Amino acid sequence: MTGARAEVLGRIRTALGSAPPAAVRVPRDYDRQALTGRGDVERFAETVADYRACVHRVRPSEVAVTIAALVGAGTAAIPAELPPDWVTGIHTVVDDPPVGLDVLDSVDAVVTGCALGIAATGTIVLDAGVAQGRRALTLVPDHHVCVIRTDQIVDTVPQAFWALDPSRPLTFISGPSATSDIELQRVEGVHGPRTLDVVIVGVDR
Repeated sequence: MTGARAEVLGRIRTALGSAPPAAVRVPRDYDRQALTGRGDVERFAETVADYRACVHRVRPSEVAVTIAALVGAGTAAIPAELPPDWVTGIHTVVDDPPVGLDVLDSVDAVVTGCALGIAATGTIVLDAGVAQGRRALTLVPDHHVCVIRTDQIVDTVPQAFWALDPSRPLTFISGPSATSDIELQRVEGVHGPRTLDVVIVGVDR
């Protein structure tokens, strides 16, 4: 051991004393109160819009007409468990059995539900549950139409993790897919859909 290294280690031992400092207890129960009632819908809508996603506030009876207007005359890929009344009058490709990536790349949009939304960050979380489908279904098409009920919105990230099952395949979506190079030139649609429409259902207007 060199003299300089021995001196440094000696000073560290002197500073620490004869015993290491007591462990500091860090509370981990912050913002994990039970989810009683819906989260802040207004804040969720604002933060989602901040990420350049398009937000549509609708009643349950308006879901189908809203999705039809977003998809237009194109074709939408959908998971097998998607409520059929959401896509009335729309040409769809059902991902059951799973279709090939070439098919997903050729459709005009994908329509899904979600597991929950986070108001603080404007994030939508998918966990491959009912009406969500597999991960590729929402990453390959260039346009994602995601439907979320107001009772699926939580306020904070810790609340979201409290409600989610960590053993499921979780996908966190905050706006359309985007990245930027060293010169901060923003490019959208690199790692997922270029366009994200979020349909918030159940808002009293």
